[in-house]
Amino acid sequence: MRIALAILVIAAACFANLKFSPHHTGSSVFETLYMHLMPAPLVTDNHVPHEEQELLLPVALPGFLSFMDIGWHGGADAAGHTPEGHAPQTALFNLQIFQVAAVLLVLLCFSGVPKYLRTGKGDQLTRLFAGFAMWVRDDMVYPVMGSKDGTRFLPFFLSVFFFILFMNLMGLVPGSATPTASIFVTLALATITLISMVAGGMISQGPIKFWLNLVPHVPLPLWPLLFVVEVLGLFVKPFALTIRLFANMSGGHMVVLSFMGLIFFFPTLWGTTGGWAASPLGAGFAIFIMIIEVFVAMVQAFIFTQLSVIFIHQSIHPEH
Repeated sequence: MRIALAILVIAAACFANLKFSPHHTGSSVFETLYMHLMPAPLVTDNHVPHEEQELLLPVALPGFLSFMDIGWHGGADAAGHTPEGHAPQTALFNLQIFQVAAVLLVLLCFSGVPKYLRTGKGDQLTRLFAGFAMWVRDDMVYPVMGSKDGTRFLPFFLSVFFFILFMNLMGLVPGSATPTASIFVTLALATITLISMVAGGMISQGPIKFWLNLVPHVPLPLWPLLFVVEVLGLFVKPFALTIRLFANMSGGHMVVLSFMGLIFFFPTLWGTTGGWAASPLGAGFAIFIMIIEVFVAMVQAFIFTQLSVIFIHQSIHPEH
């Protein structure tokens, strides 16, 4: 039953994406395909002209997943109204559909895990994700943080791992979008890690001692310089998380879309016969990269979570 509900959640998210996302039209087949990697504002008519799609592009607010719609016919005036007198509204994007779907999948897949761990009774889906949860605990969190700190942070790391994993995997389903291929989503996830690092370190060591312990024992004249370096290093770590996840997910999709674009590009060079002859090559490489992307989707969820474990542990215990 829960497997059917999980499939229904994914199918509903893909249907909503196809139904309410604007139809992409670029100057070339490759531009049209690459536009699918951009966040698309949800509209009631998915055949919005390309010029009006550009007006719906988000005004990026770093760390947030909701952006302000600047209107169908240009920007707002000083009073915050469009030339037609309509106030800008908050736009929903197709990426948010799959973020909500990922949360629903986490709730569905883990709804029976607590009971299974207490009684040992559960269906196949429950046993599968109970095993995944214990793997995250025993092979990722506990070896780095130990059982005491690991137990406190385990719910957070489980949420991060499976939230990213489901978003990555759903991005491989036809008709879907990949939230982790947007730098705004990965930045928001990395910001949560940064807040956990700073808040956890300040709670564990004390609000002042945390900042003092950033610098090891060095001669006093070098302390101000090293303090600046260490503070910058504190922000470089989540920045690396942001770029790593974004680049791997968007890069893999771009390669797949490039091979798919060749299927439509070859006929313009060699005619219909040459296009049909070259199409199996483009489709074959696209399928091959898609198989690799399944592996990459799981590895990137692992790497993001594992590095978050290490960074937060270092903030809590600077001696390590």
